[in-house]
Amino acid sequence: MKVLMVEPGKAPYETEIEGGLESLQKAVGGSIQAVYPYDDPVALICNEEGKLMGLPLNRSLTDDNGEIYDIIAGNFILTGLTEDNFGDLSPELMEKFSEQFKHPEEFVRIAGKILGVKQPVPGESEPKKTHTGPEL
Repeated sequence: MKVLMVEPGKAPYETEIEGGLESLQKAVGGSIQAVYPYDDPVALICNEEGKLMGLPLNRSLTDDNGEIYDIIAGNFILTGLTEDNFGDLSPELMEKFSEQFKHPEEFVRIAGKILGVKQPVPGESEPKKTHTGPEL
């Protein structure tokens, strides 16, 4: 089954796993939890106890206003949905969610609000910084 793997601190990547509970558990490192936060026919499968286990925070889930309502801890995968099971993630959805989760996030709390700060994609060269003001 073709899935999108999203690991903390890394860019997402397409991978293939076997169908079935055991391979899903191996991908996320424990008991699985499937959530369906999108209108698209996809399942986000994560470690059900990731936060309790202290796994590294990975990516945020946001509402229609861009406000964070949850943060996934540890590895997660995105799968497609069939009528009664998980299946291949379509090429179009693979591209869409690869872009959505492209940048790893670091999280900060400011004035009681949690913000996700997008980080550079590992291995991607950063744009050159230009300085237009006086030398400091």
